[in-house]
Amino acid sequence: MAVAFTAQDKARIAASLLDTAEELFATQGLKKTSLDELVAPAGIAKGSFYAFYDSKEELYKEVMIRRAPLMGKLLAAALDRPPSAEALVALMRSMIEVLTTDPFYRRLITRPDELEAVARRVGAEEVARVTPHLLTPLIDYLARGQADGVIVADVAPEVLVGVLRTAGLLVLNRDRFGPDHEQVVEATINALARGLIA
Repeated sequence: MAVAFTAQDKARIAASLLDTAEELFATQGLKKTSLDELVAPAGIAKGSFYAFYDSKEELYKEVMIRRAPLMGKLLAAALDRPPSAEALVALMRSMIEVLTTDPFYRRLITRPDELEAVARRVGAEEVARVTPHLLTPLIDYLARGQADGVIVADVAPEVLVGVLRTAGLLVLNRDRFGPDHEQVVEATINALARGLIA
């Protein structure tokens, strides 16, 4: 016989599932996180999970939606400045801060197969619902800099986002740079920023 949850139970369980998923997906990933691990803190049976989410991938998407505004806030301070080499340096530093302080996004960047699995299960359009919180303001900022003649105009803003993200790759591969890692990161983000200025 199915258990009927009160509205209060539903809210508590949904919050518990999201909190647990956020932690486990960041540390273990989508595949290695079991339904048993997700439901145990909520105090529900595995079968009851499906009263809240259609799949683990659906829950993963909800964690992404929940986390998107947090990342947006970290980038907002950099995006509030007029486009300049200094602003681009600040923007890349903010991106690096996200990668060094947020295990969920670090995993999301380093394990693209997880995002692909989520997109296959819940649909690419559903996953795309999350990215405007992150990419649209950044693309708009770069396009504005191009329109103002400050940022190089011969490259699409979406490509420029990829250029800025290369600074994050240095952080993700810090062990390859040895003790000079911080200087390598600083020199790279300064060179990238100068190279993007018209």
